[in-house]
Amino acid sequence: MNQPVVVVGASGHGTVVADMFLKQGKFDVLGFIDSYKAAGSDHCGYRILGTEAILPEVLCRHYGLGCIVAIGDNSIRSQMVERIESIAPDLPFITAIHPSAQIGSCVHVGAGSVVMAGVVINANTTIGAHCIVNTSASLDHDNRWGDFSSIGPGGTTGGNVTVDEFSAVAQRAVILHGRRVGPHTVVGASATVLKDLPGYVVAYGTPARIIRARQSGEKYL
Repeated sequence: MNQPVVVVGASGHGTVVADMFLKQGKFDVLGFIDSYKAAGSDHCGYRILGTEAILPEVLCRHYGLGCIVAIGDNSIRSQMVERIESIAPDLPFITAIHPSAQIGSCVHVGAGSVVMAGVVINANTTIGAHCIVNTSASLDHDNRWGDFSSIGPGGTTGGNVTVDEFSAVAQRAVILHGRRVGPHTVVGASATVLKDLPGYVVAYGTPARIIRARQSGEKYL
């Protein structure tokens, strides 16, 4: 019997996550939770169930219910996770891993994280909770990714890379072996990180250079 799940966020990213659950074949998506779409309306063949406020009711009706927050922005995703934990503390977060992802030995992927199609995660890598490893990203061995971090489509890292919590590595960016990216930092699209980057900055270019400081929660998508 498949596990029932709800997807929080009826966006493009949320649609991809729902499709991943379908392809995994172990979950039944009951519908979307969304604050901006009308309850009862349709989104890509799934029903909008309502806002996050109805989650305790849905949990009571569906034994074994799980949840995933499918919001692309790391900070906004964190805020929604905190909201759900406060109103439905018994609702577990589910990890979504596409069947085509290649996952090495001794890899840990945290609760609520998403690993999309074509991803490669090599041995002894740890992905924190509520992270996004986007389409065709490649993470080499012994990586460490903090909670609520993300890497965009086609991003690549060498081995022994650390990306701290809430940092976002954009599409097709490259981080060389052994480098570290501090917390709440944004690495721009197609950047090449040759040296460690501190926290709370925006960096891009080849080689990546710090362009400016950024604040926690500042939008980047």
